[in-house]
Amino acid sequence: MAQTGTTVYSGRFEHTLDDKNRLTIPSLWRWVHSDTETFLAMPHPDNYIAVLPPARVAKLIAQVSEMKLSDRDAQAVKAKIFSNALSFTFDKQGRFGISASLLGHASIAKDAVLCGMGDTFNIMSPARWTEMERVTAGENFGDIMRRIGL
Repeated sequence: MAQTGTTVYSGRFEHTLDDKNRLTIPSLWRWVHSDTETFLAMPHPDNYIAVLPPARVAKLIAQVSEMKLSDRDAQAVKAKIFSNALSFTFDKQGRFGISASLLGHASIAKDAVLCGMGDTFNIMSPARWTEMERVTAGENFGDIMRRIGL
């Protein structure tokens, strides 16, 4: 059973896929979730995997459920999102299997970087993580905070 509380997905973790293409969610990120709650892993346009935890999955479902069945463009968007996404739960050890298509999209062969994003987290190749770090190289936290209005 899930404990009450809020998970803040923070920090960076380097994990290796096992021989069944399973990855372990860090224990700090899963303590509040039960192993029956559904997460959603989606290909991000910037070549990594965006993971929505149960609360964000519920918001997404509520948002797309408002789309009219007769709206062709809206239905195409829903099909694009959900046909490329992976719905998953994790086992007692916090592992979940990642599809070959998502791994290919993110160029992950064996090693992965899990990056906290506050209310979500991302899974990326070490090379993609290095590229993301390069974007903010030389900036201090004060500059970054001012840039985003904090």
